[in-house]
Amino acid sequence: MKLTSWKSVKIKKELRDKANSQKAKILQRFFKTGPGEYGAGDVFLGVVVPETRKIAQKYWLEIKLEEITELLRSKIHEERLLALLFLVSKFQRGKTIEKKKVYNFYLQNTKHINSWDLVDLSADKIVGEYLFKKPRNQLYQLAKSKNIWARRIAVMATFNFIKKNDFKDFLKIAEMLVNDTHDLIQKAVGWMLREVGKRDIKIEEIFLKKYCEIMPRVMLRYAIEKFPENKRKRYNIGICPKN
Repeated sequence: MKLTSWKSVKIKKELRDKANSQKAKILQRFFKTGPGEYGAGDVFLGVVVPETRKIAQKYWLEIKLEEITELLRSKIHEERLLALLFLVSKFQRGKTIEKKKVYNFYLQNTKHINSWDLVDLSADKIVGEYLFKKPRNQLYQLAKSKNIWARRIAVMATFNFIKKNDFKDFLKIAEMLVNDTHDLIQKAVGWMLREVGKRDIKIEEIFLKKYCEIMPRVMLRYAIEKFPENKRKRYNIGICPKN
């Protein structure tokens, strides 16, 4: 399928008009696009996110899911980012039927949501929001995936629940992923533990007391980032509270 509508061509041209080759080089390094790295092969135009958001706000209503599909399958990072911004806008402003379509579309295309920034700007707003008052089995399927981005979606979707003081599913998923070997999952779990602690420090510390001796140091470091210095130092040198 090719983008043939005038608005699709115009959207891609508007992105390219904002391109910056120097910024693109910086982003390619930042997002680790070299051979063997997690972002290998990703291509950047060097468009800053605020400019991409302006385009999303301009066209979100008129662009169709069929047109979003090709943007989301693009090798160009900013086109995938724009596709997800379109989806977030359609979900947030859509009625029940539209929300379900966007949610299903999102899950059908998780392999293209293949960078931490793409996951983080969309998972809680689409997957988390859709599942908030529904069964959440899908999150556990994602958490079991061999695909790192599916696992990160599972974690980051729970941010929606955490912000509403609903921690149960995140804590279960965190237990599933407490020994995950990828640093992007370790960072996501640690970050969400920190978010739980902002709302209920006792619940975060119960989890840490159980797992701090076995969890990866990156995960622990993210989780305790906002702790008082003395407590943080004790955790960092391996002194985990026992009670």
